[in-house]
Amino acid sequence: MTAFLVTGFVMGALGSLHCIGMCGPLALALPVVKEDLSSRFLGSLLYNIGRTVTYALIGAITGMLGKSFALFGYQQGLSLALGVAIILFVLFPRLGQGLNRGRLMPAFFEKVRSGIGRLYVKKNYSAILVIGLLNGLLPCGLVMMALAASLASADLISGTLFMAGFGLGTIPLMWSLTFFGGFISINLRRKLRGLYPYLMVIMACLLIIRGLGWGIPYLSPALHNEADHVHQGIDCH
Repeated sequence: MTAFLVTGFVMGALGSLHCIGMCGPLALALPVVKEDLSSRFLGSLLYNIGRTVTYALIGAITGMLGKSFALFGYQQGLSLALGVAIILFVLFPRLGQGLNRGRLMPAFFEKVRSGIGRLYVKKNYSAILVIGLLNGLLPCGLVMMALAASLASADLISGTLFMAGFGLGTIPLMWSLTFFGGFISINLRRKLRGLYPYLMVIMACLLIIRGLGWGIPYLSPALHNEADHVHQGIDCH
């Protein structure tokens, strides 16, 4: 189980370069309760803890969903399909745009954004924590990749730990942005954002390798068909 936490942390740490480019303005604009370093430290910490909690909760859901696929023997196919889908989205960005044409999810995200906007006028720590919790719900390609990995983990605890590790991995750079954001130029943020497609392809390749089940510890473990175990258990009775 520790491997999922560590792997998620590494992915979050590497992906936080993308976070600076995409979510930097939101983090820099956090409401300040008091004009001192301790207040900024606490505010940034609460914001990032809020994001991490939301990621972990969503990871628990995706882990349970992945478990249902594993019970029917589809875990390897799921990992392969997710990897291929990510590569297709990188090569053909319009596929992702097509998914956003539906009304249900955009309406939900708009409500989340408006809720965050209302909280920005409240200068207190509880509001900052809730901003972090809600921010974890906003659509982000990097988070979607992490959720794909937690889905492929096919386990509630593993999915939760992976996403918790992912959130924790993003904290160091995102926290630093609160204090040193003025030193990160817009051009640098754009360059960091340009790394995003490469991160997606790397993650997709890892999912595909995992789905192949080559017996490599942590990277491509031999995935057993849990449906067979279930049937065996039934036959024993």
